[in-house]
Amino acid sequence: MRQTVILLHPEAPAKPPFGQACNGCGVCCAAEPCPLGMLLSRRRSGACTALQWSDVAARYHCGVVAAPRRWLPALRWLPEPVLRRLALRWIGAGRGCDASLVTERRQA
Repeated sequence: MRQTVILLHPEAPAKPPFGQACNGCGVCCAAEPCPLGMLLSRRRSGACTALQWSDVAARYHCGVVAAPRRWLPALRWLPEPVLRRLALRWIGAGRGCDASLVTERRQA
């Protein structure tokens, strides 16, 4: 069994069970980027560069959804709400947790 260590913000919520609603834990995006994240990060493994921590919400967000013009400059001609809806579709938002990873929290 392969083990990977991912570092997350200490206040990040625990990963929800597979298929449950996303809670912004960041596990999936910290472990490997989604197809959109692969394109933007230019890598197929490791943390997605678009993964952003929000101190206000105490959770992770997809930077492409939070600031689509920053991440999708070639599409800047589209209205920002349209870019945001496209990003949500491209990352599979609303389909539930798709990270089948087993997680373990360790205290420093």
